[in-house]
Amino acid sequence: MPAKHPLALLVAASLLTGCAVSPDYTRPDIPTSASYLGAAAVEQRHAATEADLATWWTGFGDPQLSRYVMLALEQNLDLAQASARVLQARAGLGAATAALLPSGTISGQAARAYQSVETPLGQLLNAQPGFKRYGNTYQADLGASWELDLFAGLSRDREAALADYQASQAGATATRLTVAAQTADIYISIRGLQTRLDIARQQVEKQQALLDTIQLLYGKGLAAELQVDQAAGALAEVQSAVPVLETGLDAAMNALDVMLGSPPGTHRAELATVSAIPTVPHITATGSPADLLRRRPDLIVAERRLAASHARIGVAIAEYYPKLSLSGLLGSATAVSSGNLFTSGASQAAGVLGLRWRLFDFGRINAQIEQAKGQEAEMLAAYRLAVLHATEDVENAFSSLLKREEQSVVLARGVDSLGRARSASFAAYQQGVVSLIEVLQADENLLRASDAQAQAKTEAARAAVAAFKALGGGWQPSGADMLAIK
Repeated sequence: MPAKHPLALLVAASLLTGCAVSPDYTRPDIPTSASYLGAAAVEQRHAATEADLATWWTGFGDPQLSRYVMLALEQNLDLAQASARVLQARAGLGAATAALLPSGTISGQAARAYQSVETPLGQLLNAQPGFKRYGNTYQADLGASWELDLFAGLSRDREAALADYQASQAGATATRLTVAAQTADIYISIRGLQTRLDIARQQVEKQQALLDTIQLLYGKGLAAELQVDQAAGALAEVQSAVPVLETGLDAAMNALDVMLGSPPGTHRAELATVSAIPTVPHITATGSPADLLRRRPDLIVAERRLAASHARIGVAIAEYYPKLSLSGLLGSATAVSSGNLFTSGASQAAGVLGLRWRLFDFGRINAQIEQAKGQEAEMLAAYRLAVLHATEDVENAFSSLLKREEQSVVLARGVDSLGRARSASFAAYQQGVVSLIEVLQADENLLRASDAQAQAKTEAARAAVAAFKALGGGWQPSGADMLAIK
């Protein structure tokens, strides 16, 4: 190619590859700890069942819990919104990909016009012999255009769209994990509230029986009125806790229905039967903090958003350079008759090499580049912070699980001891050895310890759910997902 055709050389080179004017993206190296502080203690726990990280909810050994989780994954409306966002991002990726390819158009028209003879053109034509004021025109064209991606601006725009699409995919998976965890958490809370409500109602029955006994003794002159008032006051105190627990239970059941994508009250009858608080399974394969970068989809979302912001810097930098485009037209036009439309005399063609260059707009381009760099810095900080929070989530969940289980064991021993103490104090009261106050105190202590034990068991199970969620349990990265973390 002669040296006098540099533009042709430039165009030819652009057909093969664009000249990127910004560096390629590299995933940042985020320092993490070698292991979790509580991993060893969690893995050494003794549990009746094992849980696979991908389907951790089955490890609780509660078929109803597993059924509700699967139902939520099918019907939850948050998941429907996340799926819709994936479709939107996919459409954006399609548009960015299409911008790299040539585009073509087909156009045609047939027109009939009536010429004025009062205009300069009409007067000139009217002076010609045989002039007819009516005229027909026919035209058919095939056009094509192609913006050459010389400096990779379009390619970077597609990279940003691809990263956004991958982020939306990971975001949908993160929503799936959240829905599963929230469903299990609400279900466990329901069982915990039912257990606490059952304890309170049993205590109401005991207090009522005690009051009945004292009233009987009072009627026989064997008990003072003060003792009747004391027993009645203790009964009222226990009874007052029942409506509070019932309110919390109603709210939890309503929340579960919403998670399942159904109106409040839909599944209440199924939950009416009191069931035990699900037992916590053994948590294995906790991995390391570095594993979270590949396992937790919310971290993939943060990393993909960082990649998209980096690509948009390239889009902004490419505005420094000229934009070249090729366009052409092949067609036929005639004003004689439609029969002459595709004859050789009616053919027409055109070829255009277009140039667009923001030559005197560099100040605005500089501002756009700085804005893109600022967004990348923001996304980088957000990614690093997300990694730290992810590790924090795991550590907090491990600590809560271990401490709540330890608390539950201690309270179980306390409930046994206080139960025996209550029986002994009531027997001593019947024999006149101790006062009614001691019996009432024993009842109050037993109620508090039993309620605290139920809460500890509930919170331990909820902490296990939080641990599975924090570890990214509930999905297995596929080949497509792994593209987002390379």
